[in-house]
Amino acid sequence: MSKRVGFEIGGEVIPPGKRRTVNLPVSALSDHTPVTMSAHVVQGKMDGPTVFVSAGVHGDEVIGIEIVRRLLKSSALRGMRGTLIVVPIVNSFGFINRSRYLPDRRDLNRCFPGNEGGSLAARLANLFLTEIVARAEVGIDLHSAAIHRINYPQVRVSPGDPEMRKLADAFGAPIIMQSPIREGSLRQAAQKLGTRVLLYESGEGLRFDEVSVRAGQAGILRVLKSLGMIAGRGVAAAKGQSQFCPSSKWLRAPMGGLFRSLKADGDPVRKDDLLGLVSDPFGETESAIVAPFDGIIVGRAVLPVVNEGDAVFHLARVQSVKKAENAMDDHSSQLADDPMFDEDEII
Repeated sequence: MSKRVGFEIGGEVIPPGKRRTVNLPVSALSDHTPVTMSAHVVQGKMDGPTVFVSAGVHGDEVIGIEIVRRLLKSSALRGMRGTLIVVPIVNSFGFINRSRYLPDRRDLNRCFPGNEGGSLAARLANLFLTEIVARAEVGIDLHSAAIHRINYPQVRVSPGDPEMRKLADAFGAPIIMQSPIREGSLRQAAQKLGTRVLLYESGEGLRFDEVSVRAGQAGILRVLKSLGMIAGRGVAAAKGQSQFCPSSKWLRAPMGGLFRSLKADGDPVRKDDLLGLVSDPFGETESAIVAPFDGIIVGRAVLPVVNEGDAVFHLARVQSVKKAENAMDDHSSQLADDPMFDEDEII
């Protein structure tokens, strides 16, 4: 393949074979401190796809930031083809305030495509979409659960898109969930531009956990390998096949009180299994939460204090509990002790 020209972004040109961090001006804080959206570009010497990896669309979801930090230290990127654009923190305002939202209380992931003359959220959405997303054929957007909840490692794909499913299979997360596209979301806006965006969900807001980070980093490298961008030396194949879940449902607290979970995230369960209990503080009244169908717990509440109607278990539907159990066992053993990770890349 032929040598490439430089990649231009934010008024800077990154030559082939080089990498650089570029700061895209966003706005300023009320005290006039400038705020930027920083993008790190790895420009390969040879032609290939352009892929973006983003994290921190919700400012309190920090798992993705650690994933991309390790990704950028990975030796697997040496000799990469194409262009990789990495944005560790899209929503700097939320990150600084440890908040999911922007200062105008808007959820950035409901404000796409945005516009350059609108609200702060609309302007940031427009900047990210035009400067980053529109330049790529494929994107991987990293998320976690909100605070007081936790998600098991999973990727979410749009219904009726076989190419997206191939990317999800390549990622190799324990769970692939079919998830409708929401109005105003990044996935919806990217789809209209012809950019396929894979959504990775794992972990808890404002917390790190090693399993979520390892699964995310490994999945990104596998996708880059499947696209022909990296040679794949040291990139381990997923040990087990991802469990596909066509739909899911949130189970809610039947009463207010103290919530006790009897199942963990990632546990396969059968219909009518007891998942948890909600009790009043005196122990006089207790309500059970049972599985309405065979499935896998892909998310759950971790805060024991609940109100009536609070979401406590996110249950994804499966066709075979036995196959789901085998798949979860394979992935759990790989993520617990994966030889693909170099200690220098973690530190």
